[in-house]
Parts: sequence; C-alpha cells; structure tokens
Amino acid sequence: MHNLFKPGDYPQVLVGLDGHNDAAIYRLNDEQALVATTDFFPPVVDDAYAYGAIAAANSMSDVYAAGGEVLFALNIVAFPEGLDHAILSEILRGGSEKVIEAGGVIVGGHTVSDKEPKYGLAVTGLVHPDRFLTKRGARPGDRLILTKPLGVGLITTALKRGIADAAHVEAAVQSMVQLNRHASHLALRFGAHACTDVTGFGILAHALEVGEMSGAGLRFKMPDLPLLPGTRDYVTKEAFPGGLWRNRDYVLPHVRFAESIGEEDKLILYGPETSGGLLIALAADRAQAYVEQAREDGMDAWTIGEVVAGSGIEVV
Repeated sequence: MHNLFKPGDYPQVLVGLDGHNDAAIYRLNDEQALVATTDFFPPVVDDAYAYGAIAAANSMSDVYAAGGEVLFALNIVAFPEGLDHAILSEILRGGSEKVIEAGGVIVGGHTVSDKEPKYGLAVTGLVHPDRFLTKRGARPGDRLILTKPLGVGLITTALKRGIADAAHVEAAVQSMVQLNRHASHLALRFGAHACTDVTGFGILAHALEVGEMSGAGLRFKMPDLPLLPGTRDYVTKEAFPGGLWRNRDYVLPHVRFAESIGEEDKLILYGPETSGGLLIALAADRAQAYVEQAREDGMDAWTIGEVVAGSGIEVV
C-alpha cells in the first residue's frame, strides 16, 4: 500500500501504514491511545450464533495483539436478500455477546446485500501509548509462546466438505470463540518483546512478519507445536483450504525445513487459521513462568521455539 504521508507528519500516529502491523494506534494523550482494527469473513461453521461469536473474537484479536482493551465495535454485515432474517439475528447475537464478554459494546454498524453472508467488526480500543505490543522487538534468545492450537482451517474445510467429525468441529469452535484477552494481559505482565495473532496467513507467514520487523529469525520445534484433534486426519483426507496454497507460495522462499519434517507437517504449518492464538516473543527466563501462569488461570499456552540471529523461519 502506498503511504500517503511521512510518519513524522502525524506524530500522534504511533502505529500506521508502515510495516505489517496488526492494528493502528493513535495517541490521545500521555496516558491513552486509541487502537483500531477491522476484519470480516464468510461463515466458517454452520451454526449462525457460533459464526457470529467466532467472527467477533477474530475481529477483536488484533486489539489484544497490540496489548489493548476493547471499548466498542461496529458491525460489518453482508447478507443475501431472501435469506431468513432469523439467521442474521443469531449472527449478530453471537457477535454482540462476545463483545460484551470482552468488556465492550456494539454501538452500530452497516449492512449491505451480497450473495454470501459476511460478518465482522470495526473495533476501537484503548492502549497505553508507551506500553503497547507490535511485531517489532523480538530478540535472539527469546522464547516463542503460542496460546491456541493449530488446525482450524483444515477442520472447517472438512466441515464444508461433510467429512468432519462433530467432536473435532466442537473443539475447533471452542478454540475460535476463546478471546485472546487474558493471553494479552499476561504478555504485558511478563514483558513481551513482540506479539502478533495467528490468523489467515498461517503461523509461518505471521512469524515471518515478526522476524522481518525485528531483524531476526524464528525457529520452531515441530514436536512442540500444539494441534487440534483431527488436524492430521484432514491432511490425509486432503481437506485443504484455498488459502493454504497462497500461504505456502508466500513463505517458501523464506522457510527452511529440517529433513525430518514431512510433507504432512509442512501442510499443517501453511494452513490458514481463524481466530487463532497469540504468538509471543518473551525473554527466555520468563517464558516458562508465562506458560505456568496461563495454565493456572485455565488458559493453554505452549513454548514452541525461539528467536535466533539471522532471518527467515526454520522448522526443526
């Protein structure tokens, strides 16, 4: 995207068009900055309420990746003419209740007609102007923390093809509707150096952005990466979302796989995620404390690798 202004022209813009950032951040005063983001997408599950909740959690995730708190949100809706409005009501109810869970409120929105339903939010939050998180700042020696398992894209594609096990779908839904709010609180508490959320680009592409903005490389340990139940089954059944191949083409020039990494594992790592967890770079002496605190608080977290000198992504 062409940058229409130089960063120095607008000193209030702390995070904007420069770099692969998760959300925009605009300083209001010495104690407050606005954090703003937007996202929307077509249904990934059959249940309208769950779809609304997933889309809302996903939309708010960039606020949490920045270390912020949600204030309010606007609905973004595309809905087919002639489709039962009760479906739309359930989508909006799912989204609204998820925003309330986040401590925010839906204050309006906009609806257009379209051939396929689409839903998401434009989200506004608050963050401290001197204590926010970006993808920039990961340091060699840091440990990498992931707060949700991978595999959502494969499972939801299997659902669309009618080959998904109901228990696998339920586990994926529960992962997607989980807010990244507490994971963000802990990232700030334990002094995270960098943070992003794992969504449509997949873990490798999002990690690559962290590495590029931090001037470092990232190394993942494949045996330590958490997967949702059924993930490997749907690789075998070739339930590949379209975004998987775009992600692969993007990251392949920048990723190095150990000989022990099989094609099945590579395909999992290319896969797009919906409402995935946070990927956090923490000092090595704080990573285990983060994981232990997260689990004590009822939230999953795993140490999955480390930041290294150099560039690109290594998977071992």
